[in-house]
This record gives sequence, structure tokens and C-alpha cells, in this order.
Amino acid sequence: MSPPGGAARILLVTDDAMDRHAAPGHPERPARRAAAAAGVERAAAATGARFDRRGPMPATIAQVQRIHAPAYLQLLADEAARGGAWLDGDTYLSPGSWDAALLAAGATVQVAEAVARGEATVAFAAVRPPGHHAAAGRGAGFCLINNIAVAVAALRAAGLVERVAIVDWDVHHGDGTQAIFDAAPALLYTSTHQFPFYPGTGARSEQGSGGARGTTLNRPLSAGSGDKELIAAWVTELLPAIEAFAPGAILVSAGYDAHGDDPLAELNVTERAYRAVAVELGAVARRLGLPGVALTLEGGYDLAALELSVAATIEGLLAGLAGSEGS
Repeated sequence: MSPPGGAARILLVTDDAMDRHAAPGHPERPARRAAAAAGVERAAAATGARFDRRGPMPATIAQVQRIHAPAYLQLLADEAARGGAWLDGDTYLSPGSWDAALLAAGATVQVAEAVARGEATVAFAAVRPPGHHAAAGRGAGFCLINNIAVAVAALRAAGLVERVAIVDWDVHHGDGTQAIFDAAPALLYTSTHQFPFYPGTGARSEQGSGGARGTTLNRPLSAGSGDKELIAAWVTELLPAIEAFAPGAILVSAGYDAHGDDPLAELNVTERAYRAVAVELGAVARRLGLPGVALTLEGGYDLAALELSVAATIEGLLAGLAGSEGS
């Protein structure tokens, strides 16, 4: 592959302080963050793009309260301070979880703002805990704070953009994100995910409410689906819808548990499909005149597959943004 070229800038935002969110034997573990970060670095080396790695500033309480109920946030802080707790059978709090969650949300704000301000072409927040299952008043599915929703609100509060499209290719439907923006006509939520599967939402019939009907687009994939089905859903349906929506920013809930090597699901996607979709997504962003694309880590539990998939995604985005899709 030839490098997309000199002006491309990759930003990685991450911090090992997020590794203090941990529970013995849990699949949502600290090594995931390092694997994702390694994938970003691999893409930078492969493409020759300028590379910058930064630590995040934690999200402020005001920023997370734009999305989450104060009582829920207080619960998270209190339970972490008491030594930890389980919010449900999947979702834990350890003593470091509250600080890690604020860092994860802050990192996602940081990458979104960096791209919106033209400071990066592709910006990746290698964070944990993930966020897309967290709703306004509850955590679930390994998620505490909805990182991407906090970033959307921050972009709007800063006056950087109004219309935003979220791309979510995690194997699990982002029920928290969908619920938060269900009635928001200036937010387009697009998702592919295994269905039926956890969390039980994400049917095609879920399209948004009231004046926002049509701004939620779910494309469920049956167990056993692979590259062909994932690429078709994005290239023939979801990416054209994003281009027609004409957002001022595109943010990606970048989960990689649809990979065939992932232990937590039943799809058979490879890193080649993530690259193919990313090329087309980058091309959409280029045609819309956007400065780039920002991503935040969601799922992905096989470490080797996670690293390769992150790298493939970034390489694909840079190719699409540069107009070198055939490279």
C-alpha cells in the first residue's frame, strides 16, 4: 500500500490510568486498551502519516451531566470510592473506575474536537471502559459513561458542529446511544450488529421518535454473517444515508467484537472488511468536505484481532479521505 500522503495526521489519545478500571477474569480488561493503541501505532507506521500521541483530560462533571442524570453519576463516584460494586451481572466498578470513566469520556471529546478543528485527519481514543450501552440513568454491558454521546454534546456546546452522524459497527447494538438520541433530529445513528443478540434492541423497525423518525438506522446481521454482509450493509445502505444526511462531523463507535476470532459473539468479520468499510467512510467524509473522522473504542476482546482491526480501519480511512481508495 502506498502512503496516503504527507498531510495526513493521526492522533492517538490514551492513558494507562484507564487500566485501573479492572476486575479479575473479566473480558473487558486493561490489555484491550494497549492492543487498540498498538493498532493505531501500526497504522501510523504503515501509512507514513504524521503521528501524535497525547494523554486525555478527564471530562468535567458539566460535560457528562449534559448526557447523564446527576444521581447516576453520583452513584458511580460513590461506589468506586467505597471500593467498587457490580451494576449488573456484566458491568463492574472498581476503585479506579470513576476516574477511568471520566478519562475515557474526556479522551473521546478530545479526539472529536481535534478533528472538528482540523488538528487531525483521523483521531482515535483508545479508551476503557467503553460507552455505547450506557443510557442517561444507568450503565450496562461493560459501559459506565456514554463516551460518544458526551463528545457529541461537547461539539455542540463548543459551537463546532450541529449535525452529527454516529457510525457503530460493534457486534452489540448501541442501545444506550440510540436511546439518548432517539428524539434528536440533528443526530443520525447508524448501526450494524448481530441480531437477535445482547442487548435485544436494534431491529430495523427502530427508527427514532417523533420528528427524529428516520434518524436511527439499524441493519441487523444474523449469526454467522461475515465480510460480505457487513460491507453490503454499510456500502449500499448506511453510508449513502450518512452522505445524504450531510453531517458536520462523523464519530465512530469502533467496536471490533464482530471479528471472527472474538470470543463474545458469532459473526465472522475480518480486518479486511473493517478496512473496506473505512475506505468508503473516508470517501464519504471527503465528499462532504469534512476534515476527518474521530473514533472511540467500544468492544473487541481478542487482542490480536483488535490490534489488526484498528490498524486496518485507520489505514482505510486515510485512503478514503485522500481519494486513494485503490491503494
